[in-house]
Amino acid sequence: QLQLVESGGGLVQPGGSLRLSCAASGFTLDYHAIGWFRQAPGKEREGVSCISSGGSTNYADSVKGRFTISRDNAKTTVYLQMNSLKPEDTAVYYCAARGYSCSDYGRISDYHYWGQGTQVTVSS
Repeated sequence: QLQLVESGGGLVQPGGSLRLSCAASGFTLDYHAIGWFRQAPGKEREGVSCISSGGSTNYADSVKGRFTISRDNAKTTVYLQMNSLKPEDTAVYYCAARGYSCSDYGRISDYHYWGQGTQVTVSS
């Protein structure tokens, strides 16, 4: 069964860091791009970052320079390193899989598999 499982969320103070993980089971990431999305209460789900099957990366303007997406060599786990966190980063974070490319990575309908989400709360 194809599955994505997120982990690593939690409560952190402003300026702190968290690393989210997205573990794929039932498939490898050789032929998939992985996107990270987030959804805050009362807001639409938005694309945060994406890594293509070839390793190219994309970031939303709101997280550039603070977040880094990466993938392990076994190509089964994608990470989102989040530094200098702000209260406005508070949301449920989801990872999702789509075809090779990250072109228009924020288009939700392009993603075939989704994880269950992990809560990130940035608060003092």
